[in-house]
Amino acid sequence: MSFDACKKLVRAGDPDRYLSAQTATPEGHKALMAIYAVNLEIAHAPWASPEPLVAQMRLRWWGDEIARIYQGEAVTTHEILPALREVIFDHNLPQRYFEALIEARMNDVFADPPESPAAFDAYIEATSGSVMALAARALGAPEAAMPVVSGFAYGAGVANLLRAVPALKSHGHQPLVEPASEVVQSAISQMALARKNRSAIPPTATPAMLAGWRADATLTHAYKHPDHINTGLLEESPARKMLALRWRRFIKRW
Repeated sequence: MSFDACKKLVRAGDPDRYLSAQTATPEGHKALMAIYAVNLEIAHAPWASPEPLVAQMRLRWWGDEIARIYQGEAVTTHEILPALREVIFDHNLPQRYFEALIEARMNDVFADPPESPAAFDAYIEATSGSVMALAARALGAPEAAMPVVSGFAYGAGVANLLRAVPALKSHGHQPLVEPASEVVQSAISQMALARKNRSAIPPTATPAMLAGWRADATLTHAYKHPDHINTGLLEESPARKMLALRWRRFIKRW
């Protein structure tokens, strides 16, 4: 039932990753659902309360519960944690990715903009990068492939953030460093470099990389029309989104 709960959460709360995971094997799909479900819960934690202290406590709770898993405990304090425990030990997933993800999400509790371009890059690496690294490792990507995963995840993470800018700004957050054009160019470049080294990623891990299937359209649009970043016009139509995903699945390339 724990894996069913993960699937339900991801399908409702993270439909892009849910759709991208459909080509994984049954066991791979279960692993992705557990990883994406816990990421979704951690990402939502900073918004759990308008009181920063409450939000921070919620994030620390997730950190503590995941630490208990790594200590060998059978954690049942949340319906998705038994599934996560199984995936962590079946695939030998490093704890450092969860720690980095939770620490980065502490920044979302407050509305402060990134302190520097380096701080922004570190945030993307710890959020999008950690999730894609966990997903890729669960599907068989070796440690040597992680730099390629990281570069591709950077582009995917920037694209996700760009689409979220209007909603974040409506809550008083300033998520980007300026000029945004440099962030977009860097994201495009890093994705292109990752694709040049795609041979480092085993075919079994393709569904993990497909989580970035919308990045090209978003980054290209933002590069051509930077004024659209703040308006919500980076969103594609449902038909165009699905066409892009079907094409990636057909050519079996991310």
